[in-house]
Formats: sequence, C-alpha cells, structure tokens
Amino acid sequence: MTLTLPPHVTDRAFARLAEIAELTGETKALRVAVEGGGCSGFQYDIKLDDPAADDLVLEGAGQKVLVDRVSLPFLSNAVIDFTEELIGARFVIENPNASSSCGCGTSFSI
Repeated sequence: MTLTLPPHVTDRAFARLAEIAELTGETKALRVAVEGGGCSGFQYDIKLDDPAADDLVLEGAGQKVLVDRVSLPFLSNAVIDFTEELIGARFVIENPNASSSCGCGTSFSI
C-alpha cells in the first residue's frame, strides 16, 4: 500500500490568501483540486471556496487550503506555493507525482 502524504503549503501561499481576504473583506479557503482534462491528461482547478465535510484542511497564518479526497492521491507530497513573475502572479503546484506537464502550468500527466 502506498502512503499518501498531504501536500505542503508554503508561507508565501498562506500570506497571499491573507492578502486576498483583506482585499475582499471575506475569508474563503483556497481549494486545490485535480480534474481530468487539460492538454496533458489532468489539470489543476484552483479557486476560492468553502470547506466541504470530507475535505482535507491545511491551515496556516489563519488561512485554509482545501483538498478533496479524490484529488489527494494526485497531490501527495506536492508543494502549493504562490509566485510573482513577469507573466503574472498565481498559485502554483510543484507536484512530484507528475511525470510531465505543459507550458500552461495547470495541466500534467502521471
């Protein structure tokens, strides 16, 4: 049986969630999910959401990141981060389970 380790959320990602909550005036959690599709077979769905009963909830700096039980094996030991680059600022996933990914950064294969 393979051990599923939860993803790690960086301090930078939690800090950005806190900034979003301050700007919008509402505290929503960041949901990170994996869905079929995209140009490499799977794609990340990253959005602000409310927790569901069966979510894994990762907490830091007063903020929450949610991963549903179906997505959890695909995100085992992944790193959820926030990056600011010339092309824009976004949440990113560094996933050791992905054998390849495409240039968009939201699609991968296993």
